[in-house]
Amino acid sequence: MKSLLLSVTFLLIAALQAAAFDTRATAAYVLDQTTGTVLLSKNAEEPLPPASMSKLMTLYMTFEAIADGRLTLDETLPVSQRAMDLGGSTMFLNTRDRVSVEDLIRGIIVLSGNDACIVLAEALSPDGTEAGFARMMTARAQEMGMMNSTFTNSTGWPQAGHRMSMEDLAILADRLITDYPTYYPLFAEREFLFDGRAPQNKSNRNPLLALDIGADGLKTGHTQEAGYGLVGSAKQGDRRVIFVVTGLPTVASRAEESEKITTWAFRQFVEKNVATSGTLIAQADVWMGNQTSVGLTVADDLSLLVPVVGASNINAFAEFNGPIEAPIEAGQQLGELVVEVEGLPDVRHPLVADRAIARGGVMPRLRAAVTVLLRDYAGISTQGAL
Repeated sequence: MKSLLLSVTFLLIAALQAAAFDTRATAAYVLDQTTGTVLLSKNAEEPLPPASMSKLMTLYMTFEAIADGRLTLDETLPVSQRAMDLGGSTMFLNTRDRVSVEDLIRGIIVLSGNDACIVLAEALSPDGTEAGFARMMTARAQEMGMMNSTFTNSTGWPQAGHRMSMEDLAILADRLITDYPTYYPLFAEREFLFDGRAPQNKSNRNPLLALDIGADGLKTGHTQEAGYGLVGSAKQGDRRVIFVVTGLPTVASRAEESEKITTWAFRQFVEKNVATSGTLIAQADVWMGNQTSVGLTVADDLSLLVPVVGASNINAFAEFNGPIEAPIEAGQQLGELVVEVEGLPDVRHPLVADRAIARGGVMPRLRAAVTVLLRDYAGISTQGAL
């Protein structure tokens, strides 16, 4: 069958182009979680040292273990010599401690405790080692679609081969928010003073939590190799934005850049309802069916995020292979609606059959064959447009 591209120009709404955000970060990724729109992507697929931002994967696997019944929040775990000795950001655990899983989670989120990560890693590892847990992290990340991530430890400690892309970190943040809403509020905690130890080390390093901009997560990171980074999220109204930055030179520049990105993402884009479920988008020819065409509709309500400065039109087209051979089931995906908004990545939305089409008898099959022949060989177009 010949590939058919049906071009449609929708006078849906006036699209407006926002000036591209020129971030100082060496790599960045900004996602509007509500609509799935990527607002910014800079070196976002490049595997880079993630520093402590990769602790989010340790946390995800811990939440998963709790959900599976392999851990409980009040279960206490021993502290190994390795966990106590690693150094860096710490809860100041020692080998005499037995620490609850809940305290270890808070120690990672608020205090960025390397020791807490290793305690959980050794508890969940198939061989009782952090290296074994790191292999589990890599395998699970691949299953989750994080194709540019490999882990060699649970902490983000500088080590050859320990890499994540900014896009993968955004995927991970999205999954944490979506899959574990019960635990996500922990990321907004600004202080955690474990057992009265080290009162000077009790504050969450996320610079956005103190600002009134809806920020409620997730994790900072810093090493000399990686620079300063942040996986952040904020919610204003019904919209949630997730962003990742890395490679910034100072604590202050991380705070400044993160606030700028958050403000830009909310102020320079607005959400527009484009089509409701069942809206007819296009007609596709049917081959060998008891009807000659089928309607293509959107199965779910479709909203788009569009810039608010500088007017232009949204262009959209239905993309599918046609004619489509019967039988066809109602709701069967037959193609995609591709929406182009200047300055943003294309949005692709499934198009489904608006009704069932049964396989036809002799006459409908002949009629379909004649239609295709006229279009393909006689130059008579059967395309339609909205």
